[in-house]
Amino acid sequence: MLFALICKDKPNHLQVRLDARPDHVAFLNELNAKGALKFAGPFLDADGKPDGSLVVIEAADAAAAQAIASTDPYAKASLFESVDIRPWNWVFNNPASA
Repeated sequence: MLFALICKDKPNHLQVRLDARPDHVAFLNELNAKGALKFAGPFLDADGKPDGSLVVIEAADAAAAQAIASTDPYAKASLFESVDIRPWNWVFNNPASA
């Protein structure tokens, strides 16, 4: 099942994001290599600076999605103000359906 991780950064935590980014990218690369990462990228503020993340993963259930989310280096660095984990159905432009 797919899950969308909708993450909002804490205010004034851009440097935390930048500092943790190399480990976060390695984490996403590892998920990608396992086939669990479907897509990911940052939300941007009005100035074009990252202020959150959207990560879509495949996981067995909500508990497994939560476990993955909690091991993200951004989460470990206390970057996020909130993380909403929602089951998601990829209907349009899903490469798996092509």
